[in-house]
Amino acid sequence: MENFLGGLYGKESALQVLFVTGLLGGFAAWATGRALANSWRSFGRAVLYLCLLGAAVRFVHFALFQGELLSLPFYLADTAYLIAVGGLAWRLTRARRMVVQYHWLYERAGPFSWRERDAAPTGEDPS
Repeated sequence: MENFLGGLYGKESALQVLFVTGLLGGFAAWATGRALANSWRSFGRAVLYLCLLGAAVRFVHFALFQGELLSLPFYLADTAYLIAVGGLAWRLTRARRMVVQYHWLYERAGPFSWRERDAAPTGEDPS
């Protein structure tokens, strides 16, 4: 396990990477994505916050397991995972919010999207 992901994480073990990046970072990214979607923030802002979270995850690797702090490949790998998890949470939450808050305008079109509702018949004669 010394050479986890083809040497991408250097001397860190798979368990360390899965715990810090996978569990701790993933949970924080999920919470970040949901919070930003619930407050109607843009996905661009989510990416900015998740990049900052990537730096925090690198620091935890460094502080707890003597991982490399200033390594661009490690940071990019962690941040790509966090953006994927946070983006998934953001999109799921945004789709749910659109359908729940604007139920008269939109309906679900899958877990990640919504569509405009068809015009409901009013029962009146249009002529």
